[in-house]
Amino acid sequence: MEVVIGAALCGIVVGILSGLLGVGGGSMMVPIFRLGFGLSALASTGTSLFAMIFTAAAGSITHVRNHTCLVPLGLIAGVCGACTSPLGVRLANMSPAWLVMLATGGVIAYSASTMLRKGLAMPKDGSVVAATKAAESAFLEPKDLTRRHYIIGAIAGLAAGVAGGYVGLGGGFLMVPIFVAGAGLPMKQTSGTSLFAVGILATTGAITQAVYGNVEVLAGLAMAAGSIPGAIIGANYIRRIPERTLRLLFGAFLLFISVLLVVNEILF
Repeated sequence: MEVVIGAALCGIVVGILSGLLGVGGGSMMVPIFRLGFGLSALASTGTSLFAMIFTAAAGSITHVRNHTCLVPLGLIAGVCGACTSPLGVRLANMSPAWLVMLATGGVIAYSASTMLRKGLAMPKDGSVVAATKAAESAFLEPKDLTRRHYIIGAIAGLAAGVAGGYVGLGGGFLMVPIFVAGAGLPMKQTSGTSLFAVGILATTGAITQAVYGNVEVLAGLAMAAGSIPGAIIGANYIRRIPERTLRLLFGAFLLFISVLLVVNEILF
């Protein structure tokens, strides 16, 4: 019972960050399952993908209602990711546990550095309001999407599916930087679009992990019970946070998680 309550409470924090950052929550779930609950590396990644389905679904619905999600682009990325996510899971089950965790830390650290550089380059203080309004006005509508957007979305989904399935993070950590840098999407729309895609690709990854016996259903459901309302809260507050703050929050969050995972594998 204590584990269930603990997972639900952790899920609230995971959900809020998921709704704000569009990463599906796996970046926090894997360390929690691995370090907090003592699950194996593969069970941590598998259970994370399972819980992520519910978290991403809840956050995505709110993002769609708030017009901070480009559904067609998220659908393309999600379907492409769903095709390659099982491949990432199979590769993870063929790899030693320490390699899976080190790969997780390395990929997240790269994404973190990209986001931090872009965030620090944006104006601050008095210029934030103007920058935020400019970002709001730059919001795209589905009709504004071009073939280039869809190609980048498909590529992002294919890559995120393999990477997300391997490390159990859903792939949002990879899609968000690609959408921002490659497709030129505002961060606030990127988060919702990424989260929408994560909900799709995490499904096939979780099913594949379940076949391997790497999903702790009770722990995953408990985490989802907390992360669902948290994701709704995060998605609702995304328009109230400046673009620069979101980028820096996302980068700092990923950098912290990457260090945590690598240190754990080295010391333990």
